[in-house]
Amino acid sequence: MAEHLSLAMFKEKVFDYENEKEWKYRGELPAIIDFYADWCGPCKMVAPVLEKLSKKYEGKLIVYKVDTEAEQELAGMFGIQSIPTLLFIPVEGQPRVSMGALPEKEFERIIADILMVPAEA
Repeated sequence: MAEHLSLAMFKEKVFDYENEKEWKYRGELPAIIDFYADWCGPCKMVAPVLEKLSKKYEGKLIVYKVDTEAEQELAGMFGIQSIPTLLFIPVEGQPRVSMGALPEKEFERIIADILMVPAEA
């Protein structure tokens, strides 16, 4: 199940941008962060897909959600201007950003190609 992130949780689990100059992911599993708002139609289309993927890849990747209304500082740090914005974070390397609702097959491709999480056989 997707976990909601506050600013403090983000710094603890993902990246402490106040103390680190270079990107350094703190997690042990690849992650997807969904920047969303409750009033956003496309966000509501992405939510069930992310829930499904969080169950399918349980123990292999983490899905986080950030409410851009509640966490404006966090959204601002990433320059979030349109939602949904999705941040794909591999364990090693730089995160990738994707804007807009993606179909499930595209999520699967990104999970395999960028996050290096193999699909279930």
